[in-house]
Amino acid sequence: MTAPLAERLRPSELGEIMGQDHLVGPDGTLTRMLARGSLASLILWGPPGVGKTTIARLLAGSAGLVFVQLSAVFSGVADLKRVFEEATKRRRLGEGTLLFVDEIHRFNRAQQDGFLPVVENGTVVLVGATTENPSFALNGALLSRCQVLVLKRLDDAALEQLLGRAEAMLGRALPLTAEARATLRAMADGDGRYLLNLAEQLGAVADPAPLDVAGLSQLLSRRAVLYDKDREEHYNLISALHKSLRGSDPDAALYWFARMLTGGEDPRFIARRLVRFASEDIGLADPNALTQALAGWEAFERLGSPEGELALAQVVLYLGTAPKSNAAYSAIKAAMGAAKATGSLMPPAHILNAPTKMMKTLGYGAGYAYDHDMADAFSGQNYFPDDMTRQDFYRPKDRGFERELARRLDHWATLRARAGQDPTS
Repeated sequence: MTAPLAERLRPSELGEIMGQDHLVGPDGTLTRMLARGSLASLILWGPPGVGKTTIARLLAGSAGLVFVQLSAVFSGVADLKRVFEEATKRRRLGEGTLLFVDEIHRFNRAQQDGFLPVVENGTVVLVGATTENPSFALNGALLSRCQVLVLKRLDDAALEQLLGRAEAMLGRALPLTAEARATLRAMADGDGRYLLNLAEQLGAVADPAPLDVAGLSQLLSRRAVLYDKDREEHYNLISALHKSLRGSDPDAALYWFARMLTGGEDPRFIARRLVRFASEDIGLADPNALTQALAGWEAFERLGSPEGELALAQVVLYLGTAPKSNAAYSAIKAAMGAAKATGSLMPPAHILNAPTKMMKTLGYGAGYAYDHDMADAFSGQNYFPDDMTRQDFYRPKDRGFERELARRLDHWATLRARAGQDPTS
């Protein structure tokens, strides 16, 4: 009874694990693997408190393997060598070993490479647990020898089931109103272990009167936001913000903006992304978008936090509601490709300056038409290299200010055709 509630409620068989039916349900990946008697080395990837350690323990029991656990935070090369030697001895005696490595992504590349021979020859069945994206955190060689299984954060139904088990273990219902109970599940944010720790605190409350949301908040501290500025969550949330803006959903964009701020993100990083977005996804559909983004950034620098964050929120709303166009982004990509392919071509002679007599003799500047002297201030001359076909890099969308730009370009194309410079004329 001195063990934490989360430990006392640890499942004793795979079927008791909540929220991971795709792995341990009747048709789950691990269920089928055990039925075939072919347990492979695995990487269990998922957020905290969803059952990674428990699954590893139960897999060892179900497969008849000796369970050995290491933490990459506290273990080094000497610990790995000892475990491998012990596993080799067991193998000679006909026993198998399941080596569970928690936070496996914290081992460096050389340490990760140390697993390769014992995994390949079957000395151990490796089960690594990580909260980080294995594609970034683990060696390709190790990943190629393991199957990556993704564990889901516990949904509201799974968390409610877990609360029911906690109440059965405690022998009493938690003193909460229905709204406070929902708030408790929300505070856990998909982490079953954290939820059980909160439930254990509530189980010790002597007052039988149900707590409302305000009373619950006073009693329990809200968990820190799951956000690491140096790891995958950082990139996930900025991607969510960018794509919400691109999808013209200012409300979703504000939510991801707020998630990043509450997680401790540097507002300057967000400001830089907003400036980039203004050019990449709005461009000339609303030329004022870039001005707004830069002004918001400058306002933040002048005001600081938290007052300056309102200016960035204003930018988020402006960009989210602005007409969208990636025409400028596509144009520069196409122009860069053409520049790399034709980088040695000279500009046509008529648009070259001729500051010396020799250059004039060579025809530099000959025949240049000064556009301001022409009707419509447009000569229609060719400005591409003589040996290069005219290109249409910039193709404005029929949205926002670019609709006007498209009209201008069409007008100039007509004048150019009359001047004989359009190759299609």
